[in-house]
Amino acid sequence: MRMILRQAGKVAATVALGTLMTLGIAAQTIAGPHILVDLTTGKVIEHDQAFQRWYPASLTKLMVTYTTFDMLRSGKVTLSNRIVMSKASAGQPASKLYLRPGDSMSLDDALKAMLTKSANDLAYAIAENLGGDMPTFVNMMNAEANRLGMYSTHFINPNGLPGEGQYTSARDLAVLVMALRREFPQYAGYFSLEGIKIGKRQYGNYNKLIGRFAGADGMKTGFICASGYNQISTATRNGHTMLSIVLGADTLLARSDLSAALLDKGMATDETWKMPQLAKLAPYGATRDVVTDVSQEICKKKGKKVRSEAQDDADAPHVVSPFSQPIDHPLNLALITITPAGKPAVVADDAGQGDTGGQAMQFIPIPEPRPVN
Repeated sequence: MRMILRQAGKVAATVALGTLMTLGIAAQTIAGPHILVDLTTGKVIEHDQAFQRWYPASLTKLMVTYTTFDMLRSGKVTLSNRIVMSKASAGQPASKLYLRPGDSMSLDDALKAMLTKSANDLAYAIAENLGGDMPTFVNMMNAEANRLGMYSTHFINPNGLPGEGQYTSARDLAVLVMALRREFPQYAGYFSLEGIKIGKRQYGNYNKLIGRFAGADGMKTGFICASGYNQISTATRNGHTMLSIVLGADTLLARSDLSAALLDKGMATDETWKMPQLAKLAPYGATRDVVTDVSQEICKKKGKKVRSEAQDDADAPHVVSPFSQPIDHPLNLALITITPAGKPAVVADDAGQGDTGGQAMQFIPIPEPRPVN
């Protein structure tokens, strides 16, 4: 497998390369930014280019999720709120669920499908429905990022599609993950679903460590040409949680392998008390304010159809890391219910707590765009 060489030059591989080579698996360098954090203590075990600005791709949806969780915490919304597709949200590019304008689902189901299938249409729809319109919700996302101290992060949309002004860093993403894990432990299950089922269709999680790497419990993947293959992974063993962030890998399999190797290294690391706290990690890197674009290396063949996560998921569904094992059981699938346009939705009266409370039938209108003044 070709290794991507960035402007930073050749970076020495530091994640169990001896083990990988012994097992006959191609050794790889982490050519893009990465960081390994002990989430239990907040200590940074390893990092490289952690402040370099990078396109987040679908990792953006973690900030959509954090902003949504904050609204749930404040009581502004409930998990039973209806997320209704507009023409704009239904028209978002893949990866998506291909819902029609007027189709709806609960916020609970929308979060599960967005985080597992990485659905761009649902991310946009959540922003429209919870923010009143997409730009308002994105402003809320940026306000949350600023409040958390993610100073090398800015969003222009809720799904991570490329554009000027959309960037983050490995360090900032680690700050976001720490906030998600510590502030909202009651919602941890959203990040560890093995897959979802909608009618007769089922979709596995794009995070190929879930169900395969011992203790894997999150969190999100992302891909656009400009970013390469990104992955945020968490794993918990014996009450101890590790976080790895890999940005700019050259394939879906590479990001999974490197993520697994980093997590395994973190689990085996002793005396983390000697290492710096994430909150006190000092900025570094002469080009950290420049957003790296690796489009030419990732999607360099002229006229070639842009690779999507869905295509790679179908072509190469198995992780070859020595630290991961094939799933040996039927996928544990979350059932997602879509209400077609024009049909009455079943709305729970108990703030999204399942079938324990009363239910009512409600007709949900298709959202109309706000007029432009």
